[in-house]
Amino acid sequence: MPSYKAPLRDMRFVFYELFKGDDLLVKLPGYEEMTPDLIDAILEEAGKVCEEVLAPLNRPGDEEGCRFENGAVYTPSGFKEAYNLFRDGGWTGIACDPAYGGQGLPKAVNSLVEEMICSANLSFGMYPGLSHGAYLAIEAHGASELKERYLPKLAEGLWSGTMCLTEPHCGTDLGLVRSKAVPQGDGSYKITGTKIFISAGDHDLTDNIIHLVLARLPDAPKGIKGISLFLVPKFKVTEAGQVGAANGVSCGSIEHKMGIKASSTCVINFDEAEGYLLGQAHRGMRAMFTMMNGARLGVAIQGLGIAEASYQGAVGYARDRLQGRSLAGVKCPDKPADPLIVHPDVRRMLLTMRSTVEGCRALGAWVGLQLDLQHRSPDPQIRQDAEDLVALLTPVIKALFTDLGFDAANLGVQIFGGHGFIREHGMEQLVRDARITQIYEGTNGIQALDLVGRKMGAHAGRSLRQFFHPVANLIESKLDDAALGAYVQPLAKAFVRLQQATAQIARVGMAKPEEAAAAASDYLRLMGLVALAYMWVRMAELALPKVAEKQDSEGFYQAKLNTARFFLDRVLPQTAGLFQAIMAGGGSMMAFDEAAF
Repeated sequence: MPSYKAPLRDMRFVFYELFKGDDLLVKLPGYEEMTPDLIDAILEEAGKVCEEVLAPLNRPGDEEGCRFENGAVYTPSGFKEAYNLFRDGGWTGIACDPAYGGQGLPKAVNSLVEEMICSANLSFGMYPGLSHGAYLAIEAHGASELKERYLPKLAEGLWSGTMCLTEPHCGTDLGLVRSKAVPQGDGSYKITGTKIFISAGDHDLTDNIIHLVLARLPDAPKGIKGISLFLVPKFKVTEAGQVGAANGVSCGSIEHKMGIKASSTCVINFDEAEGYLLGQAHRGMRAMFTMMNGARLGVAIQGLGIAEASYQGAVGYARDRLQGRSLAGVKCPDKPADPLIVHPDVRRMLLTMRSTVEGCRALGAWVGLQLDLQHRSPDPQIRQDAEDLVALLTPVIKALFTDLGFDAANLGVQIFGGHGFIREHGMEQLVRDARITQIYEGTNGIQALDLVGRKMGAHAGRSLRQFFHPVANLIESKLDDAALGAYVQPLAKAFVRLQQATAQIARVGMAKPEEAAAAASDYLRLMGLVALAYMWVRMAELALPKVAEKQDSEGFYQAKLNTARFFLDRVLPQTAGLFQAIMAGGGSMMAFDEAAF
């Protein structure tokens, strides 16, 4: 497995220099103690845990996988010990409310920690990641009694959580859910049904597992409007808050998967299990989306984490592997061949990975800070603006980061050549692990439909303006700048394409919904690339004076400028092709005779 080193220097650049995150956060209620000293200590310690504890378990965990024996699920060797260390270090509760035993870490900082975990061991990260999603849903929609009983144990990591949506006959179309919930007259419900593809659905890491389950009440209307959300523990909880008797929840099997093999993916059966309503009856999707939207942002970070791991592995190999001679002349005359890194195509692949990784890290941090503003700012207008931007960009970064993460993992294998295809180097595992990120929490095609069908026109385009306006303002103010203008010009051209594509989809989409749907995936990628370009121009704006004033002894800022130039020259031009595809319309795909497939 490639050795992993936490990219703390770049994380600090993004958080402190690009977004002034420390200045922003300490002004928000509850974050007054989030000083650079505290944040740095958290990031450094998280880096150590990921490098020294989680990363060494990644390949062995993949090879051993989870086991299903006599109705119980067991994680690979070393996972339970690593989880206990992780829990004892307080990592399960770093972003949880101190009122429930958490540390109250800002989302922007927690996202950086999540990235390191995903780079080091994506399978391991699934367990606490799902638990935090359950925590957020209970915190937002649970009655006070449920919060007091379940949130402290989730924050401490003694109990874990899941989200149970999919059933054998329905995946994305949750209006077809058949699981039923029968009221018992004492505030509890009997939940019966089968759920599949439940990540972390059963395991040996915690004493109890808290399932959040979509089910129907007896009087529920048909379709999506008849779904309610229930909290169903694997084991009942006593009045004293301790684990009690079994609760009619069982694991029927685990899936034998392409990747993330050390994360259990389960069939979970509910047989009149005792559960409790979260939120309002028949409004379960609203409550579940609290967890699902958080999960989509978390999956985006998984894509970024995989891309970073692949890039690190590929760079190390390209520096060391001797293969061929440089076309510009021999670079290492004392060796039988030059290293791979001298070859243009290898550099193309490495810089594609690097430019997308660093661009996504910046974009993810921007969204993370908006989440903190949405939940903590005392100014209602700032909260609304942040909420609009997060809503717009959630489907974009979920799809973009995971697509680019899978691409980066494949490029890593390509750089290794035949050695990348075999298990010993660990690169092929990254490809397998990355693949699911494009599917779960809503396939990337669903994210694109969400973007064009809901988010683009939401509130008469208000959400869209939260992204368009800062991009337009940067272009207008810096296009003629002597130093930065050369970086702004490609962004300006791509932004015009995005504006025109938006107008086209809005124009034809109302009359012909299939036309908007046909353009959706290309439109999402177009917006995502413009967003990355916006980040790169902002990063170049910071780096230029550092280089000009010779404040760059380590070469960090010059590398930023060079990477920005590569992205704008070699990656951003993809927007031209995407624009042409969007403007061509969906006729060629929808007119194709179904019988001819």
